[in-house]
Amino acid sequence: MNEEIKSFYMAIILSLLLIFATNYFFFDKDIAPTENPQPDAPQAEKLPAAAEVVDTAAKEPAAPLTVAEAVALNPGVKISTPALTGSLRTRGFRIDNLQLEKYKQTLAPDSPDVEMLMPAKTANPYYAEFGWLAADAKIRLPNAETQWTVRGQKLTPQTPVVLEWDNGQGLKFVTTLTVDENYMFNVAQAVENNTQKPVTLYPYGLIARVPDNTAKNSVVHEGLIGVMDDTLEEIKYDDLKDENQEFTTTGGWMGFSDRYWFSAIVLNPATESRVKFGKTGENLYQTDFVGAPVTIAAGAVGADEVLFYAGAKEIKLLDQYTSERRIPKFDLAVDFGWYYFLTKPFFYILDFLYGIIGNMGWAILLFAALLRLVMFPIANKSYESMNKMKEIQPKLKELQEKYTDKAKLQMETMELYRREKINPAAGCLPMLIQIPVFFSLYKVLNIAIEIRQAPFVGWIKDLSAPDPLTLSVITHLPVPGVLDIGVWPILMGLTMYVQQKLNPTPTSKDQARIFAMMPLIFMFMMGHFASGLVIYWTLSNILSIIQQKAIARRNRKK
Repeated sequence: MNEEIKSFYMAIILSLLLIFATNYFFFDKDIAPTENPQPDAPQAEKLPAAAEVVDTAAKEPAAPLTVAEAVALNPGVKISTPALTGSLRTRGFRIDNLQLEKYKQTLAPDSPDVEMLMPAKTANPYYAEFGWLAADAKIRLPNAETQWTVRGQKLTPQTPVVLEWDNGQGLKFVTTLTVDENYMFNVAQAVENNTQKPVTLYPYGLIARVPDNTAKNSVVHEGLIGVMDDTLEEIKYDDLKDENQEFTTTGGWMGFSDRYWFSAIVLNPATESRVKFGKTGENLYQTDFVGAPVTIAAGAVGADEVLFYAGAKEIKLLDQYTSERRIPKFDLAVDFGWYYFLTKPFFYILDFLYGIIGNMGWAILLFAALLRLVMFPIANKSYESMNKMKEIQPKLKELQEKYTDKAKLQMETMELYRREKINPAAGCLPMLIQIPVFFSLYKVLNIAIEIRQAPFVGWIKDLSAPDPLTLSVITHLPVPGVLDIGVWPILMGLTMYVQQKLNPTPTSKDQARIFAMMPLIFMFMMGHFASGLVIYWTLSNILSIIQQKAIARRNRKK
């Protein structure tokens, strides 16, 4: 293998190291709680700044309240669906208490459900709010003090809830809430104008939250997100330290994205809205919209309608909403990454195999075998070339000893390749193909909630988490975190070592030393990745070893 090819191969491996090291060690900063509701109104209309409306329903506690304590301060209407439980607050209407019925916080048998939305005054408030703004400051509007009249006992897929409030000036505000079997709410707001003159109001909605201060990995986007005029916008929390970001869009959606969970307001596709992403307090982030003006004639009714999603990033469900409700690019709430064209199909293949086998770990192994089968012809040619390269190593050393002039050595080396009918670049082809495949599968295992807490066999209880049977667990010794890896990463390192021994050794001693260290480096680096990815790579290495051994045996017979 000539110097250019070896340098190219080395660059690929070092690039992998750099990318994964960056992904692993880059974390978001910690953040802590505060509160500050409602969006600013359109400047062109000189409306009062709605951010000045402060929730005074309870005095600021000395310490954050639990969700139960916060809900007790502002009791409301219960929410119950096959996927959600919780309540909505009827004094100062908010959807601010939701738990996900199908997902637990940990693997413990008595683990509580994942908390999706939480009221103000808790450690990490996270809620949605809807209402109206007006240019005329004399118009009384619903606010955080408003006690709505409720029609309906419980919000379920079969029973809607209606909130009503009369402002005493001839305007009656009516909000009708419905919810489906999953995570989608419909928020239909109407205003009855019983005055003698027309009234112009602006619908608004917001989602506000204090993000969880758990350390997060930059492999998956976690922050504010939206689709504005068919363009995806992903905004990190740190991007909003100095200034807000504003957009004008017709239709689309905006919200917050976590690794597995997601909230969004889906805007009215028939009107133009002004959307803002911002930081409204020391640690409170908010995305809000102000819709097009609604002019309500005397004796008439004005209305606006939006959707609100709060739940898990179930890829098939998001695809269903995208097609059935015509929500633009709603599936991009899942961070598929650069290799979208591979990542999403890979998920569907894994999900299909899981449906047949019933175990995601075995589905990953079968997927690895199928990939090797698809790439068999290319890999076969590559391994044959590498085997020939290994056989002519003595001749390459003779040329190095014979020619000290580099130009002459390179010319004679290329002539040797031509005589032996060897393509030195062919050995790099499987690596080039494997890079996007590896990154795509890496993404799938990091983003797909279907793999979260999915068990394999033995001690692997969560394929999306690192191997828990680490050296410290086995030896009961204080092993440093970086070196404390599990059994599967060690097996992967061993298979890499065996596979490397089957490849031709670089003629340069320095490069040979670096290549010899690669299995060890990758073993410790991959030791803290999702165990599903390590299992995939281990089997892929084993299949490569079998294929290379078979080719070498066939060549020896020839």
